[in-house]
Amino acid sequence: MTDHRELGRSLNGLVWELLGRADRTAGDDARMVDAAHASQYHWREAGGPPGTRGDWLVSHVYAVLGRGEPALHHARRCLELADAGPGVADFDHAYAAEAMARALACAGELDQAAAWHARASAAGAAIADDEDREIFTGDLATGPWFGLRGG
Repeated sequence: MTDHRELGRSLNGLVWELLGRADRTAGDDARMVDAAHASQYHWREAGGPPGTRGDWLVSHVYAVLGRGEPALHHARRCLELADAGPGVADFDHAYAAEAMARALACAGELDQAAAWHARASAAGAAIADDEDREIFTGDLATGPWFGLRGG
């Protein structure tokens, strides 16, 4: 029997390992995209975290790779799931807004990205759990925010 939860977790870890490589190759980038999509699939099969997290990860990977269109597609899906899904945590809403900001910045839509960045920042400030809020704030600070906050 397939252990979808373990596969989802393992593939998620691979994505973050590849994201962290300074010397990532084109082959690594292709593996990262595949692993992000596969992780999302296995988490859904396992009934794991809300679907927002899978679409956030896929959007994040595409944004890091400078692929605006698929980053936006998954960011929009993440936002739809956050708005429609029962049991979606406050940080899922913040990350959905962050995904839109990052994807829009990647796509060169800086005015819209700035608006979504402000929305993400406000949603992040409203995260109830101190540790979750701190993690989100750190992640939000890593975005391609040049020109969005005067910097």
